[in-house]
Amino acid sequence: MNKTWQGQGDSNWQDRSHESHEPYESHESHERRPLAAPQPFLPKKGNYRDLLVYQKAECIYDITFYFAHHYFAERKDRTIDQVIQAARSGKQNIAEGSAASSTSSETELKLMGVARASMQEVLVDYQDYLRTRGLSEWGLNDPRTRQTQDYCKRHSRPEDYTKDIEQRSAEAICNIAITLIHQFDHMMGKLMNRLQRDFVEQGGIRERMTAARLGYRSSQKAEIERLTAENQQLQATIARLQARIQQLESILSQQ
Repeated sequence: MNKTWQGQGDSNWQDRSHESHEPYESHESHERRPLAAPQPFLPKKGNYRDLLVYQKAECIYDITFYFAHHYFAERKDRTIDQVIQAARSGKQNIAEGSAASSTSSETELKLMGVARASMQEVLVDYQDYLRTRGLSEWGLNDPRTRQTQDYCKRHSRPEDYTKDIEQRSAEAICNIAITLIHQFDHMMGKLMNRLQRDFVEQGGIRERMTAARLGYRSSQKAEIERLTAENQQLQATIARLQARIQQLESILSQQ
């Protein structure tokens, strides 16, 4: 018995309740439900500027741009263009790789690898500068290294490094840049490991496209089966109602 009628004192309903033992479905239950929309297969990616590794790369580029023009330029060293381009490559390839990530995991990984290699080139240029000019690369146990590491971990804006850069010595600037590059390399390694793991677990764009297509077909098939079963139930209900109508007409004709 439909619970919405219970306790409402409708004697007519109670008197006729024996006439049918089949529950009637509401009109809403027969309304056509739309087929499920295909699930998107392109992963949503965040803004590359929000990546800490990109922010570090931007800091390295700004430091390198200043350093190259103020210290390499004084001897008309050809390294000026090379080191700036390498630092730029480290930054730009992260942006390009992030942009390509939605459609090609392979391209994303490749460009992140290029960015990492480019920063290694910049690292060697700073180390060469210190060595060829008799300056020191601070060791791991040097208090200045620890202080620089702590500062670089907590600061990721270019202005945090360029605002007082003119007051720093060439040796200090080199060691700050070297510390940033080491931190960049560590973060990039972790990022690339995660990207590789995601690729193995989720596949590339072709695998995601196939999975999305198969999933959509499966949902369509399930919906068709549901509608077929519902149609059969409706046909059976119609048949029962027609039989009941004929029964009632027969009763009325005899009266």
